[in-house]
Amino acid sequence: MKCAIVPVTAYQQNCSILVCEATGKAAVVDPGGDLERIKSGLEQLGGTLEKVLLTHGHMDHCAAADDMRQEYGVPIIGPQQEDSFWIDKLPDWCEMAGFPRAEAFVPDQWLNDGDTVTVGEQTLQVRHCPGHTPGHVIFFHEGVRLAIVGDVLFQGSIGRTDFPKGNHDELISSIQEKLWPLGDDVTFIPGHGPTSTFGQERRTNPFVSDTRFG
Repeated sequence: MKCAIVPVTAYQQNCSILVCEATGKAAVVDPGGDLERIKSGLEQLGGTLEKVLLTHGHMDHCAAADDMRQEYGVPIIGPQQEDSFWIDKLPDWCEMAGFPRAEAFVPDQWLNDGDTVTVGEQTLQVRHCPGHTPGHVIFFHEGVRLAIVGDVLFQGSIGRTDFPKGNHDELISSIQEKLWPLGDDVTFIPGHGPTSTFGQERRTNPFVSDTRFG
């Protein structure tokens, strides 16, 4: 499986493009904006888009999802349904933040913990990781040891929980109970900033390191 990161919007959100090398089928994860930039990345990888995947409903992660659905005729899959709270209010959040306007939409499929999604012949495991938002999910490819974690975890930091329906304790539990068991060797793509590994964050992240929690 090939993977490329395309930073989009003024928030420099890490939109990920996944391509199954056996089939050429592709998925775009968290298209928050800058649609032309995403399309260019898709063309460079040589992938044929078959679906849009969302980790959560914040505007910088999903504002271009419905545009992609309409242009390519592909489904939007994810996040978990609790994030309908965010997607339903997408126009309001965009206006308040001075973000390019986006309309509310309904995904074709909501996801739950333990679900799987496919990209061509590749399979991604789904973990529900609430805390940053109530319906946040992450995607994990066991074979290539890669996780796309949205705004749950960052290199040296964790997601904000001061937004509506955020919960700090839930976020810490999600990281410890849903991410760490996947393995220290797993490389993760966060919603913003550089990639890291779960092992590195367990050693050095001041918010969730093993030394912090004993």
